[in-house]
Amino acid sequence: MADLDRYLRYLQRDDVTEFVLQTDKVAALKLSSGQLHPVTKTALGSEHIVTLLEGVGWGPLVPREDTGGKEQAASSNSVDYVVRIARRADQLQVRVVQAPQAPRRVTPDPAPAAAPRPTPRPTPKPAPKPTPRPSATPSPTPSPTEALIANAVASIDAMRGSAPATTPSSSVRHSPRTQASPSSGSSSGPSSGPGGVDFTTRPPRCTWDKGGPEARIRALLREARESGCTDVHVIGGQPARLRRLAELEPVGPVLDAANVERMLMSLLEQAGELAAAQLHELGYTDFAVELPNTGRLRVNFAKGQSGLKGCFRLIVLRPPSLDALGLPIELHKVAQHHQGLAVVSGPSGQGKTTTMSALVDLVNRTKPHHIITVEDPIEVVHPIRKAVISQRQVGLHTQSFHHALKGALREDPDVIIIGELRDRETVEMALQAAETGHLVIASMSTPSGAKTIERLIDMFPPEDQAQVRSTLAGALKVVVSQRLVPTADRSKLVAAAELITGNVPLWSLIRENKLFQMSSLLQRGRNYGMISAETSLNELLAQGVITEETARRHADDPRAINPGGVKPAATPEAAGPDIGKAALGAMRNMFGRGRKEDG
Repeated sequence: MADLDRYLRYLQRDDVTEFVLQTDKVAALKLSSGQLHPVTKTALGSEHIVTLLEGVGWGPLVPREDTGGKEQAASSNSVDYVVRIARRADQLQVRVVQAPQAPRRVTPDPAPAAAPRPTPRPTPKPAPKPTPRPSATPSPTPSPTEALIANAVASIDAMRGSAPATTPSSSVRHSPRTQASPSSGSSSGPSSGPGGVDFTTRPPRCTWDKGGPEARIRALLREARESGCTDVHVIGGQPARLRRLAELEPVGPVLDAANVERMLMSLLEQAGELAAAQLHELGYTDFAVELPNTGRLRVNFAKGQSGLKGCFRLIVLRPPSLDALGLPIELHKVAQHHQGLAVVSGPSGQGKTTTMSALVDLVNRTKPHHIITVEDPIEVVHPIRKAVISQRQVGLHTQSFHHALKGALREDPDVIIIGELRDRETVEMALQAAETGHLVIASMSTPSGAKTIERLIDMFPPEDQAQVRSTLAGALKVVVSQRLVPTADRSKLVAAAELITGNVPLWSLIRENKLFQMSSLLQRGRNYGMISAETSLNELLAQGVITEETARRHADDPRAINPGGVKPAATPEAAGPDIGKAALGAMRNMFGRGRKEDG
């Protein structure tokens, strides 16, 4: 997004009455007709709003505590404005109108003190008083911005589908966010209902065919953000490829290897000497960078046959909530555990980082804890709220995950976040931390929950696996495995989650090495808060969010996908076969106890 002055100039138009900034909304102009006209395509986070205000010297106007806001005089580029900033927790709402202009009084030139001239000088005719613009003229009552703010709040509430607010402060809500519709241009973040990542309705277009190398790469990444893409690939001899709705699309002209290298090297200079040295020595490098108008990105550069290649992952602008992501409500219980291991798994590119950031934000907002994160690189930057957060990057702040975790145990942590469980040493330290009274949240790139548990055990040699199973059974609290699937209207991606919760039957399967029975446990484990991937897909199908073809394509067992899905309100009592299964299970338990007693 450009600097704030660019948008403040719109207030000089007769048909514009107010400029509005609000957390998780696009910047908008309040028209004299009462409508809100968006002027950005990407929703803004509170951090971006503060940055814009600081760019014109209005940073001190941002309140530090919750308030409905008060009118404050401000100026920029010699133009006076009236600003009102409301705050509710981390939510901001900024209203700007041009200050009323007092009519200038034009007086005739005074007569000279000397003797009068022979020919008297005619008195100049007073110039007509300037007519104040309608947008800048306040009504006598109420205050200049009170009516404007009330109308804008009502308009925003109407767009959000919520009840009209009675005061400006009530429109700044500290609740699960509702994402703008796809037409609003929000490219990342949560959405309401069956949560997911919204995309703009337009496909990406080439905006990087002019300018120098640095200007071109920045224009490419900005277009990716504004058109709702998740990844960008830049390779010599090919057009730029942007991933949207999980599919790579070539956009723009072919880029030769020399131009690609110049474009990428302009960003490598910002990453520092360490990233440049790693690229020179190893042939690849990973780092994170934050660019104006684009936000934060995870970057990978690698050398190949076609020359230098760049891969960019666009990171969410701010941590979303679990509700906004559409994840199971049972996942909220993670923040209630004071110790244990929680693992977020799924294939690469399926939103694990976003879910991890939502879990961290949940703890950050609700617990006065000390949170230590170890990442490679740092992706989502978390503000300090109720908790204290220490974020570390492997290679920059610590040598490895293992060394960082070993040091973290001496720093009085309550929660430890591990970017990825990559090797045996890291898993060993994670289990040790979980056993010694810490809550450990980590991620793994595995296709399902059962495969996640199997991989955790298989990282150890066979002679140690029996002890690892016993340790893991006592420490494991939650495994959530997710996959992102496109909606039926192809406007966004929604999460279908498989949730495995720690309970006695699960711990028995782990200790006895019977994980092949996990699918059976998922089917009958709803009372334990367990959810299979097929159950999530069936619920999305029943709601009409996804198509049956999509559900079958993403299911582990396509046969478990019902033609019409399942109704979310269905209860076990409503299905006859479930009663039979319950009775059969009771008989098995009875005979099992009898055999055990006989033995």
